[in-house]
Amino acid sequence: MKDEFAFISKIAPIKTYQSSLVQGIGDDAAVYRGSEKMDEVVCVDTMVEGVHFRRDTLSPYQIGKKGLAINVSDLAAMGAIPAFYLVSIAIPSSWNEEELAEIYRGMDELATRYNMDLIGGDTVSTDGPLVLTVTVMGRVERNQAKYRHQANAGDVVFLTGYVGSSAAGLELLFDKGVGGEFTVAEQVLVHAHQEPTPHVEAGRILATFHERISLNDVSDGVASEANELAEASKVKVTIEADALPFHESMKNFSREKQLDWALFGGEDFVLIGTVAKEYVNKLSERFRKRNVLFFEIGNVEAGEPGVFLKDGQQVTRLEKHGYNHFQKRG
Repeated sequence: MKDEFAFISKIAPIKTYQSSLVQGIGDDAAVYRGSEKMDEVVCVDTMVEGVHFRRDTLSPYQIGKKGLAINVSDLAAMGAIPAFYLVSIAIPSSWNEEELAEIYRGMDELATRYNMDLIGGDTVSTDGPLVLTVTVMGRVERNQAKYRHQANAGDVVFLTGYVGSSAAGLELLFDKGVGGEFTVAEQVLVHAHQEPTPHVEAGRILATFHERISLNDVSDGVASEANELAEASKVKVTIEADALPFHESMKNFSREKQLDWALFGGEDFVLIGTVAKEYVNKLSERFRKRNVLFFEIGNVEAGEPGVFLKDGQQVTRLEKHGYNHFQKRG
């Protein structure tokens, strides 16, 4: 297998059987009819030791917390309210019971913040690395879930937070190790990588904004997620390099590194979306009143689907460089 995204396209069902299904494969989460007032939202993600996390960059507590956070971020990208989660874990002999308890403590800490209940899962042994699979479920007002395919020409592209911080933090961890001595600014970036915060509140602002919005979360970098919006909506997206928001802790790094981390680093778990230009001020005011960040970073045009970076007078096409599990490395 060369590409997980191509494989997923091949196995996506041509027909569905349940009339309650609203959105299946192809977005951050699946949506199906629940009550008369709410739709149900569900998604699953897997973290494999040595692929998605390393013990020299994350503590067991942080592994658990991040494992739940990346799934809650998918709920946020649909505008959903987190409610339940299940955990499946495959445990090798290299992990002891105390470390495993820390993984669950990390998940519980985040779950408590969002009033989520752990309702089941599975525990098995394995001869391979530790594998953590988390399934999350949430709810969103009926017909108010946000999708990738809603972008139109004339829309403004926005972000709900800083980008590039997680990738910068990971590089610092690779350089100094998890017990390294970090400056105050570096600690901010390391924390952004180790304990990301899902943008649930931003997602809820967008879900209750009753205008057309496309939405995605930034797990694989701005370039990859913008490409998913462009492909799903069949539009051209242009991002302004100077409009990309960076935390002040990034200021000691070169502009080239900052751009690379923002576009291709991933794991920032902010939300990227589009909204019609006439509603930008109204939407940004809602974010301001809730003290939630909102940045305009580009625009949407009609044309062949793709994403372009405008940096001064130079325009460069941004390819979809999301993490590919089946790409040969090294």
